[in-house]
Amino acid sequence: MVLSRIILGLLALSPMTGYDLKRHFDTTAGHFWAADKAQIYRTLAQLVTEGFAEVETVAGTSAPNRQEHRITPAGRAALAAWLAAEPERHLERDPFLARVFFGDGLDDDALRALFARRRETTRALLADFEATRAETGAPDRAARLRLATLDNGIAHLRTELAWLDTVEKELT
Repeated sequence: MVLSRIILGLLALSPMTGYDLKRHFDTTAGHFWAADKAQIYRTLAQLVTEGFAEVETVAGTSAPNRQEHRITPAGRAALAAWLAAEPERHLERDPFLARVFFGDGLDDDALRALFARRRETTRALLADFEATRAETGAPDRAARLRLATLDNGIAHLRTELAWLDTVEKELT
């Protein structure tokens, strides 16, 4: 359900193709939600079936026709109801934390390597988020709210780096 409401939110910004939606997930929403292409297309079809979105074929001039999706009034109502509802807690699934949980099966070098890979990945993601933050202004309320989610992602990554340092110090 959350994915469908995020897609409705993106469609409320502007009509988009499935490709456009995937690009938005990767570049603007990826710090708080991930979706692969198959999930996006499957959810778009469901939203059209439910009457929350409609699809229009837009003729391409030098490219193939595009299947552009638009939010419907019913979709706006569903999005508004979801936004106003009690926030649900999303349980995180983190394969890295599962590895840490069972990490006693690793020798010291392998455990250090596991933490080093996570630190490297986290630092790279943090650098990407901070670069995005530096180049993005917040001229209006909607933009400031979108940046607030990016700031949350930055704070989580910084906290994870500090946590990695603490755990490694405790283990060595």
